[in-house]
Amino acid sequence: MENVIDMQGVYWKKGNRMLLNNVSWTVRPKEHWAMLGLNGSGKTTILNMINGYIWPTQGTVSVLGRRFGTVDLRELRQSIGWVSSSLQERLYRSDKAQHVVISGKYATIGLYQRLSDEELGRAEELMKALGCYHLWDREFMTCSQGEKQKVLIARALMADPKILILDEPCNGLDLFSREKLLDSIQELSQKEDTPTLIYVTHHTEEIVPAFNHALLLRRGEVIQQGETGQILNERTLSEFFETPVTVENHRQRVYLRVAEMGGE
Repeated sequence: MENVIDMQGVYWKKGNRMLLNNVSWTVRPKEHWAMLGLNGSGKTTILNMINGYIWPTQGTVSVLGRRFGTVDLRELRQSIGWVSSSLQERLYRSDKAQHVVISGKYATIGLYQRLSDEELGRAEELMKALGCYHLWDREFMTCSQGEKQKVLIARALMADPKILILDEPCNGLDLFSREKLLDSIQELSQKEDTPTLIYVTHHTEEIVPAFNHALLLRRGEVIQQGETGQILNERTLSEFFETPVTVENHRQRVYLRVAEMGGE
């Protein structure tokens, strides 16, 4: 099977700034990846490149076996779902949750056509799977932040994407809403027809067991990549964050604490 994502020797320069520096990253079928990096590390730049919104200054990019320069990127984007908190601001706040979900099939803000029984059935199936079916007739604006994120994930899945990017989906969530959302993502990963998941974060504790591979990104460079269990350890993470950290494992997730720095 062809690689899902294949970036080789990718550089991207904006003005005098090198925002991606010799990035090589391969995502194979059946792999789910966590992309870990602090603000400004280049995570969003890579996402924009995967979606074909920006072009590498140097290097090659292939997504779903199609190399950039030989494919219609508008068509390719239809196979990629991207869930981010910024999308919430663009949606019509008075739309019902079911309509927000179904609009994902057409990649539109709002709906402008009669809904079919098939579309309604698919939306119901997705919302039940993500534990948000009780929001069916609720106005999107009245949902909590965690509920909105579940609705947006269902919306992204409505188009049956091959790749689903979850871009810091837990931003703004309280502890309990975060755990409910992460449980839903873990359950989603177990389904046979689940697309390749890319989870973007700067919090290691959000990386649930579903994400069997991890990419560590710092100042536009890949510092480490590979199987999650071999990367999320004290030595590697201390080097990555350039600060000594201690690691506590709980429920197959990694919680960090800044190590004692010395002093008085």
